Amino acid sequence: MILGVCDLSGKSGHAAGRQLLDQLYREKTGRPMPEILVTDRGKPYFSDGSAHFSISHTPKHAFCALSEHNVGIDAEELDRKVNLKLAEKILSPGEKVQFDQAQDKQKALLTFWVLKEAAAKLSGQGLQGYPNHTNFSLEDPRVTEIAGCLVAVLEEGEENHAF
Repeated sequence: MILGVCDLSGKSGHAAGRQLLDQLYREKTGRPMPEILVTDRGKPYFSDGSAHFSISHTPKHAFCALSEHNVGIDAEELDRKVNLKLAEKILSPGEKVQFDQAQDKQKALLTFWVLKEAAAKLSGQGLQGYPNHTNFSLEDPRVTEIAGCLVAVLEEGEENHAF
């Protein structure tokens, strides 16, 4: 898997993400990026099935994961303020215990959120209702800090508690 990040530099998140994907694809294959199609549920994919990708953007950055396997990525700026009451709706009982014990509640909630969103992208189902039936851990090694953001990357074949 290849992971890329760029500043938006005045571009929209969508435009920056697509440009980053094109760059990563060309670097990996030496060929122009194939046409991108979209499933009926909104998951983008390459028309030739040559690789899998996922894109996420924040107000400041775009992130892209390119892989031989189905992949989902999500990112959130670490300084994003979220309403902590959201934890009651989106966390499973096991996640809520971890959240309640966390020193940094904002970071804990963002960690669970990027995992849930990456899992939704991986599955191709998107978020439906409240994603409170997963069983993620705050110690999940698939979440890293990059460029002031929390970034979760989940690949097919990993244990990912996908939706």
